[in-house]
Amino acid sequence: MNEELLIGLVSISDRASSGVYEDQGIPALREWFSAALASPWRMENRLIPDEQARIEKTLIELADAVGCHLVITTGGTGPAPRDVTPEATLAVAHKVLPGFGEQMRQVSLKYVPTAILSRQVGAVRGGTLILNLPGQPKAIKETLDGIFAAVPYCIDLIGGPYIETNEAVIKAFRPKSAQRPR
Repeated sequence: MNEELLIGLVSISDRASSGVYEDQGIPALREWFSAALASPWRMENRLIPDEQARIEKTLIELADAVGCHLVITTGGTGPAPRDVTPEATLAVAHKVLPGFGEQMRQVSLKYVPTAILSRQVGAVRGGTLILNLPGQPKAIKETLDGIFAAVPYCIDLIGGPYIETNEAVIKAFRPKSAQRPR
């Protein structure tokens, strides 16, 4: 039996966190993971404003206290003054994984020329992979479709559970030496 994957989902939005409109980030993430993951998993949700100290505190809580293996943020990655998610992520990171940010922008550039304005990052804090995604549901799905194949092996390498995916949605990639027999 596989260890249960614990995913922290953090939607970062001043307006959604204050009730101006309903958050769409967490429902979009829940829907994607429900379809994509074949392994047992559960999630911890947080809806918070675009405040760097609050984002940092939430990421540390989810990584260190809750013990999430994966934390996905949505929102706050653009160039606007209130967009501080990457700064908060980098402030709490132990290692930066630049390939994730590079690939997320490449994926988004297939759909919108403004993807070059995005500042998404991927980082590791202890045994937690933290990924900054865009805030719109369509962009969340496109981004996860474009990067998630590498996530299960990354989770393996940082000491998390072995993640199996629904290959009709996304096929996890691992080197032959890291694959488990089915």
